[in-house]
This record gives sequence, C-alpha cells and structure tokens, in this order.
Amino acid sequence: MNSTELLIWYDVHARKLPWRVSPAARAAGQLPDPYRIWLSEIMLQQTTVAAVKAYFLKFTAAWPTVVDLAAAEDADVMAAWAGLGYYARARNLLKCARVIVAEHGGKFPADRAVLQNLPGIGPYTSAAIVAIAFDHAETVVDGNVERVMARLFDLHAPLPKSKSELTSLATSLTSQSRPGDYAQAVMDLGATICTPKSPRCALCPWHDICVARKAGTAVELPRKLPKLKKPMRFGTAYVARCSDGAVLLEQRPECGLLGGMLGWPGSEWRETLPDAIPPMQADWAEAPGEVRHTFTHFHLRLRVMVATVDSHQTNQTFTAAEDFRLADLPTVMRKIWSVAAAET
Repeated sequence: MNSTELLIWYDVHARKLPWRVSPAARAAGQLPDPYRIWLSEIMLQQTTVAAVKAYFLKFTAAWPTVVDLAAAEDADVMAAWAGLGYYARARNLLKCARVIVAEHGGKFPADRAVLQNLPGIGPYTSAAIVAIAFDHAETVVDGNVERVMARLFDLHAPLPKSKSELTSLATSLTSQSRPGDYAQAVMDLGATICTPKSPRCALCPWHDICVARKAGTAVELPRKLPKLKKPMRFGTAYVARCSDGAVLLEQRPECGLLGGMLGWPGSEWRETLPDAIPPMQADWAEAPGEVRHTFTHFHLRLRVMVATVDSHQTNQTFTAAEDFRLADLPTVMRKIWSVAAAET
C-alpha cells in the first residue's frame, strides 16, 4: 500500500478551507502560514469544520498575525471565542501566542518537540503544524484518520486501545515527498468519503485495496469501547436586571470550567442541588423551565432565579445595556438568559 492513489484523488477533490493552501499552490512552492494552521488546529479540537470556519475568519480579521493576537486584550479574545466551547483552548491560545512572540521572535518553530512545549499544543497539533505548515514527514492522526486506517487494514481492536497500532499504520503510508498534502488528504477522505455512517466506498481512491470493504466490515469500524454514562450535575443561576436594561455579570475564575469567561452569578455545580446564595438582596423569583446543557464529562441542569433591582441600592457593578452583548457569553450562559428573558 502507498499514498499515490490518495494524493491523485486529493489533487482533484481537496476541500476549500480558509486556512488551507490548495494542492496546486503547494506544488508551485507556496506553504501555508503556520499561524493560520496553528489557529485552525486549536479551533478544530473537539469541534467541526463547519462550526470553525466563521470563528477562524473572525479571528484572522481581528488578529491577522500571531504578533497581533499576542497583543490582544484577554477579554476581547475570550469574547470572540464565546460559543466555540472548550474555553481552555482560548486561554492557551493567548499564552502560546505570547510565548511565540517573546521567546521565538514571532515565528513558529518548525521542530515538533519545541512546539509540544508550548501552551495548548499536544502530540496531534504539533504533528499537524510541522506536516502541513512546514511539509515535514510527520504522521497526523485524528478521528478521521483512525477510521480510515481501521477500515483500510480491517483492524477490529477497539479504540482507544488501538490508537498506537492505528498510528503505526498511518505512519507506514505517510508520503515522504508530500507529507503536508497527505496529512490533509487522509483527513479529507475520512470527512467526505470514509464517513462514520454510509461510507461511499465506490468513490474511494483506496477502494481496491481496502481490506474491510472486501470483508464487508467497513461500516462496523472502528470499534470503540462502551462510553461511561455521564453524571448529572445541578445548580442555580441568578439573573439580575435593572429597569434601564443593565445586567449583573461576573467574570469566572481563570482556572476551571469556562475559566475567564463572563457569566451570570450562581452556585457551584454538583451532583445534588447545592445551597445557593444570591449575589444581593432582592425579590428573587424562579423562572419557569430550566437550563439543560451538556459538557464533555457531565450533563448540567440549572434553575434560573430572576430579579429586577435598583443598581443604586447595591454595591454590585452592573454592565450597562449598551455594553451587554449576548454573543460574548458562552453557550450555557446564553441559555440562562433565554430562560430568564421568558420570565418578563
């Protein structure tokens, strides 16, 4: 087996993505901007291409270079990230940009080991950057690649136990002459042809050599160990509003879930509904309905308490109506606002 058929297919069918340099342009000697590859790869962690495109364009319009991003205000970056989820990525994005400017002169290292010492960059992201941006022969393995390899070689050992074997198989096929294109090609193949359900095997460039297709087992692969059931957590959120439209927001601690993001005051989130202390004395009323949200490791249910207050009678700092932008809040906080707004 080799990558020749895949690269021929990719030259014709490569997806057009805002961070990507086309195969033709790469053949003419153009390499992608490492900053754009890094930014896209961080955004794509646990997130779909469709969801990332608009965020990527917004970020690169506001901060076209890593130097621009490093100089950005934390609050502006966190607000721009709002809704994309997994907010530790945004915090590490800023940390990484500032290290690159301070310690590497604003240039991304082409060395995978050096990259992996930077905030937020792990084995997969470092491999992706050096392969795609610098055309080094590194093996890039994401969920799409794992699926393609499991089917191509008819590997039935379940994930995540089979990760190392799937990586070895992917390494055996990595192109030495076009590693950047190969890395993107095999991911495109998994995203558009060798899909989780109903793979379009007749259109696959590896149709003739795919062992699982011949065995009739492609749709069963890759196998995965059963997922553990996510626990449920409960909490209370408080939405205080003034007659002039001002609202009470707080910035969450830097560490922990939704770290550094704006949100509504509230209780901790626990497996039983914890006691809650309102942020101020007011005539609090429980809004009808509740907020339901799912994070990576747990489900969340929140009751929402609403009050209309006079900001002059509290020692709290309110956000003026003209400064309140719902889009700056993470998704769960937007859901809280929707429940609270239905109360009025």
